[in-house]
Amino acid sequence: MRFAIAVYSAVAYAVFGLALVGAVLFLTGAGGPPLLDRGTPGPVPPALAVDLGLLLLFALQHTVMARSAFKTRLRRLLPAAAERSTFVLAASGVLLLLFLAWRPLPGVIWNATGWPAVLIAAAGWVGWLALVASTFMIDHLDLFGLRQGWAAFRRSTYREPRFQTRWFYRWVRHPLMTSFLVIFWAAPRLSVGHALFSAAATAYVLVGIWFEERDLRRAIPEYAEYQRRVGALVPRLVSKPAPSWRPGDRFTD
Repeated sequence: MRFAIAVYSAVAYAVFGLALVGAVLFLTGAGGPPLLDRGTPGPVPPALAVDLGLLLLFALQHTVMARSAFKTRLRRLLPAAAERSTFVLAASGVLLLLFLAWRPLPGVIWNATGWPAVLIAAAGWVGWLALVASTFMIDHLDLFGLRQGWAAFRRSTYREPRFQTRWFYRWVRHPLMTSFLVIFWAAPRLSVGHALFSAAATAYVLVGIWFEERDLRRAIPEYAEYQRRVGALVPRLVSKPAPSWRPGDRFTD
C-alpha cells in the first residue's frame, strides 16, 4: 500500500506538470496564438454555454473538494496520505478538460503592438515565474502531495508544514493569487474569450481568498495579526512587511 501511495502521488504530480504546460499554452500560446483563441469561432450561444459550463465545473471541483466535510468522507475511502494528491489529480484533470474543450469566441477587446505588447507579455512571463517561485516559498512538495506520499512510503509521521511568511509572503498574503491575476490579464491581445476566462477566474480567486482566510483565522491564531499587517494581493504602502515567523514566535520586529 505504501508503495502504491507513493506512485499515486508521483502520477498526480506528473499530471499537474502536464496541466501547467497546458495552462501556459492555453493563455499565452508560447510564441503562437493562445489555445483559447485557436479555431474558427462558431455560434456564440453554444460556445458560451460550453465555456461557462467548463468554468463552473472547475469552480465546483475546487470548492467541493476543499471543504472539510468532503475531506472527511474522502478519508473513509482513501488513505489520508493520498488526500492531497487526489485533489491535485482532480484539479489537473478538470483543467486539461477545460483546455481541450474550450470554444473560441469572436471579438477582440484590445490588441497591443510594439513596445506596449512587449511590456505586457513580459509582465505575463514574470507572473508565471512568480507563480512557480511562490510554491517553493511555502512547501512545494507538500502543496502538491509529494511529501505526504513520501512519508507514507517511509512509514514516517507526516506533519503539516508550519505557518511561514518568507520572501513574497512577507509583503503579500497571497502571492500565488497575485501571480495568477497578472497571468490572467497580461495579454497583449485580449480576446472576448480570454476576457471571459480571466473575469471568471478573477472572481473565483477573490471569493476563494475570502473563504480561505476565514478558515485560516480559525486555524492559526497568528493569522489575524498577519492579515492586519500585510496586504492580501498587493503590498500595503503604509504598513511594514511581516517578519519571518516560526512556531512560538510573535510578530515583532
